[in-house]
Amino acid sequence: MQKVQARVYGIEIAKSKGAKYRLGPELEICGYGCADHFYESDTLLHCFQVLKELLESPILLIRPKMALANDGNNREFRWFSPWSRAREVEEYFLPRMLQDVTGQSGGIYMFANQRGCDGDRLYYDGCAMIAINGDIVAQGKQFTLDDVDVVTATLDLEDVRSYRGERCHPHVESEHKPYHRVKVSFSLSDSQDIFLPPHNPIEWQLHTAEEEIRYTTMRSTHTRPSVLAVGLPEKKWSDTQVLADVRQVVSDVSYTPEDPRELCGRLFTTCYMASENSSQDTCSRARQLAEQIGSTHINFNIDLAVKGMLGVFSMVTGKLPQFRANGGSTRENLALQNVQARIRMVLAYLFAQLSLWANGKAGGLLVLGSANVDESLTGYFTKYDCSSADINPIGGISKTDLKSFLQHCVDRFQLTALSSVMAAPPTAELEPLCNGQVCQTDESDMGMTYSELSVIGRLRKISKCGPYSMFCKLIHMWRDNLSLSEVANKVKRFFRMYSVNRHKMTTVTPAYHAENYSPDDNRFDLRPILYNTRWSWQFRCIDSQVTKMESENSSDSQGGSN
Repeated sequence: MQKVQARVYGIEIAKSKGAKYRLGPELEICGYGCADHFYESDTLLHCFQVLKELLESPILLIRPKMALANDGNNREFRWFSPWSRAREVEEYFLPRMLQDVTGQSGGIYMFANQRGCDGDRLYYDGCAMIAINGDIVAQGKQFTLDDVDVVTATLDLEDVRSYRGERCHPHVESEHKPYHRVKVSFSLSDSQDIFLPPHNPIEWQLHTAEEEIRYTTMRSTHTRPSVLAVGLPEKKWSDTQVLADVRQVVSDVSYTPEDPRELCGRLFTTCYMASENSSQDTCSRARQLAEQIGSTHINFNIDLAVKGMLGVFSMVTGKLPQFRANGGSTRENLALQNVQARIRMVLAYLFAQLSLWANGKAGGLLVLGSANVDESLTGYFTKYDCSSADINPIGGISKTDLKSFLQHCVDRFQLTALSSVMAAPPTAELEPLCNGQVCQTDESDMGMTYSELSVIGRLRKISKCGPYSMFCKLIHMWRDNLSLSEVANKVKRFFRMYSVNRHKMTTVTPAYHAENYSPDDNRFDLRPILYNTRWSWQFRCIDSQVTKMESENSSDSQGGSN
């Protein structure tokens, strides 16, 4: 029903602007992300029912799609077949419910772009456009909170005829079948339209990567309150639909936001769950950031819950694990880190469900995840900890891009607390402190920097590199900073982590796909989740190449000294 209302609204806007012809997006009734619902006859039936409600024009045009997207995020060949007969027309008989409305029996379909998320993990940026002869004359909005965006332009069809005529090659065109002419009972223009000036070309407006992150996180989280503030809508409240959404979220029909910080206090709750392994610096950074964005901030200690869990284990087994710093084994050390992380997940959901209730307010909160795409790819997170949430706004964004986004927030919104966040070494703070200071860091645990990991991750995901081909690329990319052996060790370490933790990808919290660099294994990356973690053949090839190149370099060096 919401889709029907949006389409009707879009048609009304187009009519109010004097449009004679309206072009809607591809699969605009059912949505692009129906996936295997396209197999269901109900989907087709209900689409025709919706079309019957929408149909007011006596002409229905359908253009069959000739090129189907079938790579990366797209699997159109799973549900559709492309139209392979160029310049041919086939009569399509409409269902009786539509014949009764239109008085016609056939038609053709055309499409445009969509906006937002329609239930799948893909995010559509919108930005409909109108172009003529290679020039953009009108551009819609990207990443806006508006459900409907109508773009109109006045064009001179004679410009199209002149443009095509200049490039026409009769000796080539004669080899192809002519286009079928479709007669209609209306005109796109009339005698008064001669006074309408045509639109001139405009300069294409592109968002930076940081702006795209900001706008997509706003769009993906604006409909429900959350436990982590990721973006503040820069919205004028003259938009009645957005204001109505906000009032519904806060359960107050008379509420009108006064400023972003005040709205953030109603929408977002941030939690800092400290332990005996947490530093005071991290606690202060969390508090300062919460103050600057205006979120409702909660600060509490989880040590009691951790000790309770370990007490149960000790009671059953008669043993109490110890951190490595206290003489424990690697397995004990990891288990003690993981129990803290998983308890935080349990507490996050408890507070998400009951914190509003505890303050006499209606509703509940969504839990937002905080694992970036680099961490997801290597599995550098605890299964069912911060990786487990309702949605992860940064799950499809690399650490490198996130740091750029944080700097954008400092510059654009004066969130100066983020400067100290960027300056601090990334750490989970799950191991004991050393004289009150953090001794465990993410980059030392991973054996590489996040910048290096982003490069490696893109080579694995986008360039489809295995261990050996990745090594061959990186020795040229990193030759100024790392030796052959250092590059080899980083590649091996990555693939060991990647293969050992691949199973975690099946439990990663859904995140929208911001680009082709994505951790999702099920919908985007169909490579296995079970690997031989030794990578014996591949690693031997790397070692052999290192030995060969080091030997050649040594020979060249000795020859030069003589």
